[in-house]
Amino acid sequence: MQQMEHRYKVLVIGDLGVGKTSIIKRYVHQNFSANYRATIGVDFALKVLNLDQDTIRLQLWDIAGQERFGNMTRVYYRDALGAFVVFDVTRSCTFEAVRKWKEDLDEKVRVPGGKRFTAVLLANKCDEEKDDAINNIFSSMEQFCSELGFISCFETSAKENINIDEAVNCLRRGRHDAHRDEGTRMLMLMLMMLLLMMTPSATSRARYAESIITKDQVI
Repeated sequence: MQQMEHRYKVLVIGDLGVGKTSIIKRYVHQNFSANYRATIGVDFALKVLNLDQDTIRLQLWDIAGQERFGNMTRVYYRDALGAFVVFDVTRSCTFEAVRKWKEDLDEKVRVPGGKRFTAVLLANKCDEEKDDAINNIFSSMEQFCSELGFISCFETSAKENINIDEAVNCLRRGRHDAHRDEGTRMLMLMLMMLLLMMTPSATSRARYAESIITKDQVI
């Protein structure tokens, strides 16, 4: 079987100091430092995965925390297939910013079929003591993720290497499922159009076209 190569662009976004760069360094290079400088603009890292017969080149885009207030995020988000939105469990203000980051994503990234962009929420620095407000929030975290369209949430620690690989695998599976759904939808539409072309009368074609539109809306 011929080996396939895929390139996936993944965004890592969130407020300043939540640990985005540390998460990327832990995942790509398997190391941690407490002395990273704040990212200015955007930085990049590449992770190559060999899965079955496929090679996946995972491009991780580290977006500076202050960029949400600028005009460049639309450029940085372009062609992305998924995102991690990160907050710091020791600072409740970074969790309050999650909603704005996710809304920024949904506004600037268009997904076929009107679906929400594939994103995973990361509650980072879970090796440290949580802010009291964060502790109260965790009881309703599942509802919060469902409301904003996150496919999952993970408590992570770049320092202790907790749930980093698990979060990436979750995002990759979520993107694979979304891609499969898009392919299924397009195949069904093509089959419907083929049947439409085979329908003999103009009246029948018009009725069938109307049924295609209705079914497409359901899909």
